[in-house]
Amino acid sequence: MIEKKKTASPQQEQKTVLVGVITKGQPEVRLHEYLDELAFLASTAGVTAVKRFIQKLEHPDSRTFVGKGKLEEIKNYLQRHREIDMVVFDDELTGSQIQNIEKELGVKTIDRSDLILDIFATRAKTAQAKTQVELAQYQYILPRLKGMWKHLERQGGGVGTRGPGETEIETDRRIVKNKISLLRKRLAEIDKQAFTQRKDRGEFIRVSLVGYTNVGKSTLMNLLSKSDVFAENKLFATLDTTTRKVVFEQTPFLLSDTVGFIRKLPHHLVESFKSTLDEVREADILLHVVDISHPQYEDQLQVVHKTLAELDAGEKPTITIFNKMDKYEAQAFDQWLEEDVKKEIIDDLKQRWQNETRGNCVFVSAIEKTNIDVLRQTILNNVRDMYRIRYPYKAEFFY
Repeated sequence: MIEKKKTASPQQEQKTVLVGVITKGQPEVRLHEYLDELAFLASTAGVTAVKRFIQKLEHPDSRTFVGKGKLEEIKNYLQRHREIDMVVFDDELTGSQIQNIEKELGVKTIDRSDLILDIFATRAKTAQAKTQVELAQYQYILPRLKGMWKHLERQGGGVGTRGPGETEIETDRRIVKNKISLLRKRLAEIDKQAFTQRKDRGEFIRVSLVGYTNVGKSTLMNLLSKSDVFAENKLFATLDTTTRKVVFEQTPFLLSDTVGFIRKLPHHLVESFKSTLDEVREADILLHVVDISHPQYEDQLQVVHKTLAELDAGEKPTITIFNKMDKYEAQAFDQWLEEDVKKEIIDDLKQRWQNETRGNCVFVSAIEKTNIDVLRQTILNNVRDMYRIRYPYKAEFFY
């Protein structure tokens, strides 16, 4: 029978190697970006990535994902470095691939999806988030049952073993499907309660913070709402939507912080968390937070746009907030650069994105509290405009 495993207790730091494949659709430059992010994911889960293995292939090997020679290279490295007890692949593996790789390497093998699910399992705090994570984990397991028995029956702690696991080989697909059905019913009940709570919020304009993970949404939430929302320099610092009533110059509105998006987010995880993202679908205004200091901030911006489109929220009024300007300037400018040159570069950057967003953007530093007054005023203007449109007969009461 399937039973949930207990979250691993703090233990000796785990070490891992990362594996990625260069393909026609995933060039080398992009793969390195993905592996950087995978290393950050591993760090968030408490694991240190000590080496990367990369192979160029026309298409992944159906049996072991990477070729025989590359797998042998990884095996030889692991034999020389016995302290490494895990291998993480950047792309999704099938159950049989996991089984074949583990048999060859002799260490636990997981993929990006498994790693993300592990992080979600440790971050989930509310009943809704815990149920969503558990549902996503079983949906991940279902197509991999045949090849994952050995992988799943392990009772050791650590990354890749949190959440539901298999303790008896005779556990079959029917039991997993029944569990998924039960979790979906439980989630439907929780969603129904959440919908009732949202209906009780009255006629306030709703504003939602959205963006890639670790861009500073929770820090901005604290700054704008003067609340104490958990914020940390790790991926998926919070999974649960937090909503606060905010009043700017006698104009009230509801401000929500939501789970961050990420590239290659497992489809079943997106499906499971759609109820959490109802705050996004039901929002009147979106605040799209972007970490402009990140080398791939434009790619991250596009990932968010794509995810919003999948949620049917791509056409909502949006203010793009380019956060971490202090960090951007520290990275982009050296001490010898003249001030007028710095200003010209910043002005060009701002003008570009003013054009791209049709003037709906603000450049801030949440940590340094730079330009926050401009951000507040921009939000206030948009909220008031929305009240005029939504409730013209009583909009004067809000400002």
